[in-house]
Amino acid sequence: METTALEHSPLGHSTQGADHYDPTLLFPIARSDTRTGLDVPQAPYGADIWNAYELSWLNAKGRPVVAMGRFTFSAASPSLIESKSFKLYLNSFNEERFEYPEIVQQRLHSDLTKASGKEVHVEILSVRPAFELSCAPLRGTCIDDQDIEFAPTAAPTPETLVCAQPAPFVRENLVTELLKSNCPVTGQPDWAGLQIQYAGPRIDHAGLLRYIVSLRRHGEFHELCVEKIYGEIMARCAPEELLVYARYTRRGGLDINPWRASFQPKEIGQTRTLRQ
Repeated sequence: METTALEHSPLGHSTQGADHYDPTLLFPIARSDTRTGLDVPQAPYGADIWNAYELSWLNAKGRPVVAMGRFTFSAASPSLIESKSFKLYLNSFNEERFEYPEIVQQRLHSDLTKASGKEVHVEILSVRPAFELSCAPLRGTCIDDQDIEFAPTAAPTPETLVCAQPAPFVRENLVTELLKSNCPVTGQPDWAGLQIQYAGPRIDHAGLLRYIVSLRRHGEFHELCVEKIYGEIMARCAPEELLVYARYTRRGGLDINPWRASFQPKEIGQTRTLRQ
């Protein structure tokens, strides 16, 4: 599937949903294009985990089926999927008949792998046990009570990312609920909880929080915001290990949860945060 310029995407434009299954609704965007100007170290490991809370189709007899979907895209895939097009694509299943859920899963896997250019892991989750999943904050030490002064800035301020003095070697798992950025096309706010796990010289918590808050007016896709945060921390604080994981609140029935790391983590938690 050909990657197309962002101005031709459905984002920010009035669109009409399809009344039949239509994989051509997916709009891939080349990751290389979105990373232009991102002059920071890139993470060797990472993925974008999407949760779809409004997945539905008809069974062979025409009875509606509802489910949740979870889609894991490798950060190494050539293209990411524009979120509004993803929603329109998922909606195109609503009035289509499928004899078995496995057929739906196969269609999703085939279409998303083709659009992104790399294997996509697809899960279809029954809503009954899914409703029983608990919500919990991201695990770690919250840094949101740092007594910082902050004036709104037009651009992020990575210069506030510094190591503490003295800077002993530590392993820390830090979290904040104060991450906000904006859609680069519509300007709509994107909210997230953020987890930062690292091993290395102790990072100054107040400076880290100032940097996170400085993203409030920054316009960028979820995936690139996480890559930017990862890269700036790596460039300025030089940890030996680093993992950055954001759990964004949902929009249009979808949430996007990117993570980037300098190592392959044993597990990435899938517990929804309280705001998701």
